[in-house]
Amino acid sequence: MRGLTFAAKDVFDIAGYRTGAGNPDWLRTHPAAKSTASAVQHLLEAGATLVAKTHTDELTFSLNGENFHYGTPVNPNAPGRIPGGSSSGSAAAVAGKLVDFALGTDTGGSVRLPASNCGIYGFRPTHGRVPNDHVVPLAPGFDTVGWFTRDPCMLERVGLVLLECKQASHNFSRLLLAMDAMEQVASEVHPALDPAITLIAAVTGTPENVVLYRGKPEQWMTAFRNLQGAEVWQSHGEWIRNTNPDFGPDIRDRFEWASSIRGQQVSEAAVLQAEVMQYVDALLEHNTVLCIPTSPTIALPKNLAGEELERFRHSALALLCVAGLAGLPQVSLPLAMFDGCPLGISLIGPKNSDARLLALAATIDTL
Repeated sequence: MRGLTFAAKDVFDIAGYRTGAGNPDWLRTHPAAKSTASAVQHLLEAGATLVAKTHTDELTFSLNGENFHYGTPVNPNAPGRIPGGSSSGSAAAVAGKLVDFALGTDTGGSVRLPASNCGIYGFRPTHGRVPNDHVVPLAPGFDTVGWFTRDPCMLERVGLVLLECKQASHNFSRLLLAMDAMEQVASEVHPALDPAITLIAAVTGTPENVVLYRGKPEQWMTAFRNLQGAEVWQSHGEWIRNTNPDFGPDIRDRFEWASSIRGQQVSEAAVLQAEVMQYVDALLEHNTVLCIPTSPTIALPKNLAGEELERFRHSALALLCVAGLAGLPQVSLPLAMFDGCPLGISLIGPKNSDARLLALAATIDTL
């Protein structure tokens, strides 16, 4: 990777530097890091050059990319619209060709959604597959280290370093199209995904229509939010109580909600998660890959009211929670456009099929 440049979201520790996590009070109350995050170190040892840290939503607890304290990174491929968060700066830096690739983190969609909004490739690995030590946590049961690139060959190249594995053949021969997930997309946007599905099917074979969600998508989303929220408060509740940090309004409300989650909600959500994991694992047997939209629509305009953003957040999480609940790898491919703006479509693979999923993305691009 010698000669390549990259940026890292400001939640990755770099020895000798303070990690800001998108909040001035976090920056103020935490000393310089003593160690560098393993994910960053692996890339440095492979010869890449770290040139910058990038914007993030406060403590990564958002999908918007609009930081109350530090502003909103420009979305180069959809001017006037949000880049998506919380890995907003990393996505913007790649889309704007400031670096060859960038690291982000993805708990509830914070790599996949910005990738869709900014018209670039984004990868969330199998949970636990890439080390996330010395990275500010959000919800450890869902936190992953992800990355962005402008082309899938670079996406694969970065992945082989972070996954510490050799290049693989994809060997996917069965494509499932989740029709109920497709219904989460705004009706006027839906046809824009058809050419992308055709491109994917040219590699994997004719898609088979399936019903993904058992029950309503909102049930999966609610289970994910409750599990995530409980872990968020466990990770940061003590610091919030002791510091009383200055949060932007949306982030403050979100942490207050996280503090209200009770044990019964978590227990019920954990039962559903176990069912989802078993069901989706079975669905993806025999060289199968699952196709779903990355996002319900294109990037939203900047500065929308909080209530409207929350409605979008819930809708997006119904799609993004699938890989999170099941702990599976997902790649967002920038293969669609609507109203002059990029729109991603995603492929979800079986557990630990990360290298194969990256190879599939690279194959689709060569058509």
